Amino acid sequence: MSRRPSSRTGATTGAAGGSAGAPRAEGRTLAFAESPAQLLNLLEWAHLTRPQDLTLVVLPPGDPMTRGQLRRMVELARDEGHPVRWQEARGGALAPLRAAVSLAAELRRAARLVIGDPFSRYLQVLLNLAGAAQAVVVDDGTATMEFASQLARGERLTRWHRTGRGGARALLFAPVSHGARRRLTPGPAREVEVFSAMPIEPPPGVRLRTNAFAWTRERFGPPLLTKGADLVGTSLVETGVVDQERYVEAVARLAGEYGATRYFAHRREASGKLQRVASAAGLQIARPDLPLELAARRGPVGRTILSFPSTVVHTLPLALSGTPVTVAVRDVDPAWLTPAAAPGAKGFLARVAESATGVRSLGPEPGAASA
Repeated sequence: MSRRPSSRTGATTGAAGGSAGAPRAEGRTLAFAESPAQLLNLLEWAHLTRPQDLTLVVLPPGDPMTRGQLRRMVELARDEGHPVRWQEARGGALAPLRAAVSLAAELRRAARLVIGDPFSRYLQVLLNLAGAAQAVVVDDGTATMEFASQLARGERLTRWHRTGRGGARALLFAPVSHGARRRLTPGPAREVEVFSAMPIEPPPGVRLRTNAFAWTRERFGPPLLTKGADLVGTSLVETGVVDQERYVEAVARLAGEYGATRYFAHRREASGKLQRVASAAGLQIARPDLPLELAARRGPVGRTILSFPSTVVHTLPLALSGTPVTVAVRDVDPAWLTPAAAPGAKGFLARVAESATGVRSLGPEPGAASA
């Protein structure tokens, strides 16, 4: 059962770790989301900061699962009183150009730009068209950790699971990527903020505002709890990091060890893989119509939620704060990684698991490889 949020206040954590009042940028705020999780975190940011002139722009991808969740999130955003623009930017060679042209005037007028994925090439194009003096990056999951690290090191923006330098296409796009990174780097005339639930160290000059999922907890729940355990799926197979056979076997072992009965599918998981998971592990496959933080908060949900290293081991303890639900994380065995996995994949996944607070660490599987 849901309820309307109460009146809200917020605070800012500076790059040096101190607290200060939250400054408000004057003028229009233009916010972009390409995924349901990004839109959820935009709503959390708006709940905390109360921008006076905010427009949300949704740039939906093509897959039906993501589009369905985005439409549900748009309904919630409109319930909160936020204007939402659904902008098709894919589906043909001219679609991105038409979308960029239609947004150009608003981008030039915006005083503050809020984005959910600094690695998105389309959003990097839009950043180059913007004249905003303030930029805000809201969580896009574990990618936010890598973004903060790359920005601090002055590196080009590259997703953690990508290998190589991207070939000729990346070379041609390099000036756009460089321009986007410059607009996400603080300077005398540019403020940069990161709004995150992840354990990140903000680069010098970047303001860090903590996402505690206050809107989610006020709007939904508390959830009805079931007796069994739930297992959360990941897209590590789809991104080429983990071998599918090893993943399915690991899910079956983890489900058997803790008596899990339900598997919350990640929106990008392939149907064929999910069929394998259901058959091998005897799990009921659930495809939530909202991001898992909201689905779990609405319930019903198991008293134990099992996961491999992923965003949810950081966000679910916050969203489910005040409930008796335990979130537990199982390490990824390096033997599960594919030959194509990025060289830093093992270390990054370990960092995701080890830095999670408020979770129960299950460690590696008995007999797992140590190197």
